[in-house]
This record gives sequence, C-alpha cells and structure tokens, in this order.
Amino acid sequence: MHQNKLETISNLFDGKEIRSIWDTEKGDYYFSVVDVIGVLTDSKDSSDYWTTLKRRLTNDEGSELPTNCRSLKFKAKDGKMRSTDTLDTNGIFRLIESIPSPKAEPFKLWLANLGSERIDEVFDPELAIKRAIDYYRKRGYSDKWIEARLKGILDRNKLTDIWKDGGVSKDYEYGILTNEIYKEWSGMKASEYKAYKSIRKESLRDNMSDIEIALTDLGEIATRELAKQHRPYGLEQNKAIAKMGGNVSKVARDNLEQKLGKSVISSQNNLNYQYLDKKEKLKSIK
Repeated sequence: MHQNKLETISNLFDGKEIRSIWDTEKGDYYFSVVDVIGVLTDSKDSSDYWTTLKRRLTNDEGSELPTNCRSLKFKAKDGKMRSTDTLDTNGIFRLIESIPSPKAEPFKLWLANLGSERIDEVFDPELAIKRAIDYYRKRGYSDKWIEARLKGILDRNKLTDIWKDGGVSKDYEYGILTNEIYKEWSGMKASEYKAYKSIRKESLRDNMSDIEIALTDLGEIATRELAKQHRPYGLEQNKAIAKMGGNVSKVARDNLEQKLGKSVISSQNNLNYQYLDKKEKLKSIK
C-alpha cells in the first residue's frame, strides 16, 4: 500500500478508539479487529476474544474471514508500532455478524435492510434510480444538478461500451484511460483530484463544481467520438485517444480561464465534513 494514512475514530463509540488505516490505492479503510471487538463486546482482553473467535470461525464454520486479515502496524498504548490483524470494510461487516453482542444489532439490521433493498432493485431497477435521486435531494443537490449527474452516468456508460468494443474490458484499464482524460485537462489523476478536494471514497463528480463536471463530461464525450472515428484497439491505442479527448477539455478550460482570469479547478467539495490527520480527533458535524 502506498501513501496510507493512520487515523483514530473515537467519538462514535463512547470514547473507545478504533484504529484504522486508509489505503489510498484500494480506496478503503482497514480497521483494527481487536478495537472493533473491544467496542462491541466490552471484553477485558480483546486479543484473547479474537483468538477464540478465529479458531471457531476457521474450525467450526470453515470461514475464510481470518485468512482475509492483513497484518498492519498501529501505535500501541506503549507508544510502539505493533502488528495487528485488520479487515477492510466488508470484512468488518462480516465480523460484526459473527459477534453475539447487543451493540452489533444496529449494524446487523442495517446489513439486512441493505441486502433487502438490493434484492428488490434486481426485480425493479427503477427503485435504485429513485433511491439515488432521494439520496442527492437529501444532501441539498438541485433537481437540475441531479438530472445532469444521471445524464453523465449514461454518457459514461456509452464511453465504456466503446472501450469494450476497442478491446478494453477490465476495471483497472478503465481507470487507466479515465486518468489519461483527467490528467490531460486537469493535470491530475482521479486519485490526486480527490486528494486535492479532501475526499476519499466519495464520488469525485459529486463534489465537483458545474464547470468541473462540464469539462469532465466534455473530455469523455470527445474521447467517445474520437474512438468511434479512429477505432483504436487495445489499451495503448485507447490511451492515445483518451489523451486527445482530454485535450479537448484542456483547450476549453484554458480559454475559459483566460477570460475569467482565474482557475476553474476548485479544492472545494460538497461535503459537510472534512478528514483530519492522525493527530486530531475525528469530530462529528451534524
């Protein structure tokens, strides 16, 4: 993992700490298993509890959860960096399901509801669209913004369909091509753009200004149309086309900035909170 960030979350659990590491490459958190156990069980020795639970999960239930753990170093109470088992977000949810604790029930209920929602959406996809619209409205996005956002998703799908026709089909390849577009017009990869806006797992487009979204859409639409015209095949040829598409947005950006006299790329995001570094406590903002 590269450029990982250590954090401690304490305010959500009656002052008890859950140590975590943000993996910038994977875009996910890794949480200390013994800390989560300590919060859910009030166990006097979370390490012993985890040792017993691992044995039961492996021997009695045949669970792969213990083998999915990653050993990462956290600062211990004595101030030294010590290795401890961690799980990513999905792993922690599975761990919570394995712990018979009243404190785990809200998490289990959330998981059950989430699963039910996804099953319903398989039979009626419109439910997923309505859920997305409600999500954005509750966060203060205008209907005009939502309409543009949904259209952007459709345009993005049209682009990935073109890439598939051009011999590109893997998610990591889509990421490489997307970064070519972003780098050309903004000077940053998507991950760097997120860092500039102080966001992590959140959607980059959900935190862009109208101008930034317009330039992003222009770059992807231009890439799509250029790919139709030139018919590139394979990752390298498509990278060249993606760069050309991104350059269309760069020209538009440069022209607009020249007339405005300022940059159109903003570090602002649409969130009502910010991530703090590892020496600060994560504050709740309601």
